Amino acid sequence: MPYPVTVAVDRALANRNRLTTAFRLILAIPHVIVVGGIGIGFTARGGHADGTTVGSETGILGGAAFVLAIVSWFTIVFAGNHIDGIRRFSRFYLRWRVRALAYLMLLEDAYPPFGDAAYPASIALTDPARPRDRLTVAFRLILAIPQFIALFFVLFAWWITAVVSWFVILFTGAYPQGLYDFGVGGLRWLLRVEAYMLLLVDDYPPFSLH
Repeated sequence: MPYPVTVAVDRALANRNRLTTAFRLILAIPHVIVVGGIGIGFTARGGHADGTTVGSETGILGGAAFVLAIVSWFTIVFAGNHIDGIRRFSRFYLRWRVRALAYLMLLEDAYPPFGDAAYPASIALTDPARPRDRLTVAFRLILAIPQFIALFFVLFAWWITAVVSWFVILFTGAYPQGLYDFGVGGLRWLLRVEAYMLLLVDDYPPFSLH
């Protein structure tokens, strides 16, 4: 059975926009503020003596989505109900986030829309079976620990390959296919885990880039 979270990115390898690639981190700042970046939260944490973050990992909407996930934890565990409005908001956040991250990760050159609009990167989620699996929801944070560990190494490797890809695009105008596919896989893995943590799905995310 396919995993109930599907991330699709239209492949863009050749004829890349070198100018927007050169300034991609700056251009992406408005979206990072709203829906977060990749690994930025670790930097923010290191800059504070109390070890807290400024929400740059998930952005403003992501921070709200994860607070609402705490509310959903109680409603699902004790009542078996995931409030529809919360679910719609979390889906909206992930749709925006996949577009923003595809742009930030150099996977696409088109500037992402603010909100919902057509874009060559998308996410689709299949609703979990009812009744919800209250046991896995109750222990969701503990169950996700192996995923957090694996993602740390995957995204660390992606940052290294992203720097290499940035230089390659600037000099050749093309994104190496192997590195591109790895970036898409890292994005797919990250969003599957986020959907799992937001309680949008009950199926355990695969340890896979595909």
